[in-house]
This record gives sequence, structure tokens and C-alpha cells, in this order.
Amino acid sequence: MIAAPSETTRRGRLSLKNGVALACTFSSCLPLSQQQRWYVARTLPQRELQAAKQLANQDFRAFVPRYWKNRRHARRVETISAPLFPRYIFVILDRSRDRWRSINGTLGVERLLMQGGEPQPVPHGVVESLVDCADAEGNIDFHYQLREGQTLRVIAGPFADLVGQLERLDDKGRVRVLLKLMGGTVRVTLAQTLVAPY
Repeated sequence: MIAAPSETTRRGRLSLKNGVALACTFSSCLPLSQQQRWYVARTLPQRELQAAKQLANQDFRAFVPRYWKNRRHARRVETISAPLFPRYIFVILDRSRDRWRSINGTLGVERLLMQGGEPQPVPHGVVESLVDCADAEGNIDFHYQLREGQTLRVIAGPFADLVGQLERLDDKGRVRVLLKLMGGTVRVTLAQTLVAPY
């Protein structure tokens, strides 16, 4: 999730939805100005989104890359969106202009990663490539070049870890897979984001 100013806000205030900073359009996040860089902030356990919201309230843009994973709870398996890097978020800073020390005192943030008493920037292109792969909610879409007849593994959802053969792709981002299940095959239709080459 990328916290950023919305078009309808005034004086740089940030738009929030259900307590979570709305994702900005990629064009408003990139490219960064010459003075701006991405930095890493370590958060308190399970406080990545809270930290991003609090940074948004201070007019900082933050990015919390997420991915889909399975969680087992009360004998059920559910697919949830979880941080790709637990306890870490990315923040855009212009060190010559921004009061970056306030980030260390932000609710949910433990500290900025430092080197020699200064925030350590992320190498160019690392966060930008993650942003390019993310959807509007900040979930990373790991695109795979899939082809019919290919062997796939389901990576999330109720069929997680099952292996099957790709029968058909459609233009709506869905795949039809013949899964090997209980000694036979079962035909299921899944979102393309839930499968990966095996």
C-alpha cells in the first residue's frame, strides 16, 4: 500500500479509507524528484499499515508491499494480504527538506535504518520495481509467462500447494487448471495470481 496525497485533498493532507492510507497512482509516486529517495523504516511487530497511516498524517509517502498468503485459523484456511517484508516499510524522503527525524517518533515505527548517523537510502530501482508490480492495494503481482499445458502449483487459497496442468487462460486474468486431487483430476478456475509455474 502506498500512502500519498489524493487529488481531492487540501494543503497536502492525505486521504484515508477505513483507517488505511489510500494507494496513490503510480504516476504520482514515480518518478521521484532528484532530491527524493526511498528509505526503509523498521516498524513494531504487525504495525506496518498503522505506521504507514501515521506517516501519511505527517505528509510522508510510504509503501507497504504486500502479497497473498494462506493463513490457517480455527481449522480453516483463508487467503489474506500480508506484508512482503514483515516489520519494514519504505518511505520517500528529501533529506534536505523533510524533517526525517520525526519518523523515529511516529506511532508504529521503531526507527529508520541508518548508516553513520544518517538514513540509509535504498539502491535505485529496488522499490520502484516493487511499485511497478503492485496493484492499487499494494499487493505485488508476480507475473509469470504461463502457457497452456504447463504444470502449475497453486500458491494460495483453498487449493494451495496442489499441482495441476494449465488447461486454459482467459483475458480476465483467470486460469482453468486440472488439479491432481484424491487420485483423480478436478477442473477449477482460479485467479492467475494464485498460481505459479511448478
